[in-house]
Amino acid sequence: MKKIVYASLALLLSACSTGNKRPMESPKDVLLGQLHSYAEKGRIAYGHQDDLVYGHDWVVEDWENDALERSDVKDVTGKYPMLIGFDLGGIELGNPENLDGVPFGLMRKAALKQIERGGMVTFSWHPRNPLTGGDAWDISSDQVVKSVLPGGEKAGEFMLWLQRAADFIESLGEVAVIFRPWHENLGSWFWWGGRLCTAQEYQELYRHTWLYFTKERGLTNILWCYSPNGPIPPEVYMSRYPGDEFVDVLGTDIYAFVGNGSLEEAGVRFQTQVKDMLSALVALGNEHKKLICLSETGLESLPDPKWWTETLVPCIKDFPITYLLTWRNAHDKPGHFYAAWEGFEGAADMKAFSELDNIVFLP
Repeated sequence: MKKIVYASLALLLSACSTGNKRPMESPKDVLLGQLHSYAEKGRIAYGHQDDLVYGHDWVVEDWENDALERSDVKDVTGKYPMLIGFDLGGIELGNPENLDGVPFGLMRKAALKQIERGGMVTFSWHPRNPLTGGDAWDISSDQVVKSVLPGGEKAGEFMLWLQRAADFIESLGEVAVIFRPWHENLGSWFWWGGRLCTAQEYQELYRHTWLYFTKERGLTNILWCYSPNGPIPPEVYMSRYPGDEFVDVLGTDIYAFVGNGSLEEAGVRFQTQVKDMLSALVALGNEHKKLICLSETGLESLPDPKWWTETLVPCIKDFPITYLLTWRNAHDKPGHFYAAWEGFEGAADMKAFSELDNIVFLP
């Protein structure tokens, strides 16, 4: 198995100790240690977007009194996903719920419940377009990133947006989370994408976010994930990299698409793309001393009954990725799901996936 060479976490921690005192581990240290252990042992944590807050045909409504025990993944596998993803889109406007209708109060409760159970949480962010008023996918102007940087016409408003996002993370208390802002940045479907800003502007946007959260707000329990869309060559992947100081995990978002071809063709194409991209990430992870992950992936509606064990597993099993995240099971869009659910005809294959020794779920 390919390995990423990491400095010993114990040595890093001992450098901070004095005398014979046992070094104190921060929540971030603990989470980093957990992820390093997965990479070293060839284990991969499974994640699912919005898992506790809704599923294929249900949604949490009375969230203040709900125990948050329902999960499509648990219904199928008997276990919760080890990682749950949530999105902060809408927090920037002060909205009570995010862009997918999840109340932020429910999101907070679900994130803390997941961590209390021993799992992990990751946050992405699809903020609206501050220059045009459109959504994150509004690419009608290539001046948006420039407008939110210091000195830009929307810089003041954007600082309020950062404040609101940071307020939410801070409200979680002394826990560690993975934050994945400004993702899929080498495509051009978000206002921070490849053709919508220069490399320098993107890097300044990422660093500006990191500096506000980390230095000004003191949110030091965040693991920062840089996750361009793949597959792309290594030199393209790194073309907008903000720098080692600002990144803890190297990720990539790669989905399987059937399109007009066959399921077999889609599977082969996906496997080739994932293997090529993960091979590049292994080399980059070694060079920059970073963990790696498959930050978003999946096949919408899972038309391939053996997708988990015969398509996904073969293209990830030889790589030291710490986790993978499949996207959400929308309760209001019947065909928009990426994990099996109770009654789904292909559920047995996902259950078989969950029983593999190298795939980590939360009991």
